[in-house]
Amino acid sequence: MQVADPELYMTTGLRVIIADDQAMVRAGLALILGAEPDIAVVAECEDGTSVLSKVRAHQPDLVLMDVRMPNVDGPEATRRLQTLAEPPPVLALTTFDDDAVLWGALTAGAAGFVLKDSPAEVLITAVRAVAGGGAWLDPRVLPRVIARARDGSPASPTATQALEQLTPRELEVLRRICRGATNGEIAAELHVGERTVKSHVSAIFSKLGARDRAAAIIAAYDAGLR
Repeated sequence: MQVADPELYMTTGLRVIIADDQAMVRAGLALILGAEPDIAVVAECEDGTSVLSKVRAHQPDLVLMDVRMPNVDGPEATRRLQTLAEPPPVLALTTFDDDAVLWGALTAGAAGFVLKDSPAEVLITAVRAVAGGGAWLDPRVLPRVIARARDGSPASPTATQALEQLTPRELEVLRRICRGATNGEIAAELHVGERTVKSHVSAIFSKLGARDRAAAIIAAYDAGLR
């Protein structure tokens, strides 16, 4: 499929790279996202081999990454992106029964995942949320991801003990992170500056031992936060 002219979205609009080994899937995703006036698909990848070079070339706001691809799969491509000074957020594409590979994508640095059978409006919402600094964990698979996190988590400190270190305001921020809110949305809801929210998010990550929003969400659910 013909992708949008990257120059058209240098200053405005959301720039997306799609990585999927199936041409028809890429075409469908590009059609859905490209129909939005503020989203442009600026490049496509048949597998994870060329993701790093295309990210360097096009500087996207998000990579929509299939977890299962030949040669270099989604988790490995995501891991390679983390070597960049400012890697774009990754939204992993998966099927309902892809738990093992999905977990690999999250631990590699993906900011969330969306199921391939999701409605178009869900895909668009997920893309905007993750590109805006939020996270997106599909509720249909989240319980199994949490179970996997529990199986591999260290015995101490427990998630509950870690959660008790958070201040009341940090808990408010964490609850909104769990709903997929971006820093800007959290700032608007709490009537504070976005810089203040970023400070709270950094403190949350530090106290929970989480390196990103996805890990923080898993820790929150593991501790029973609702």
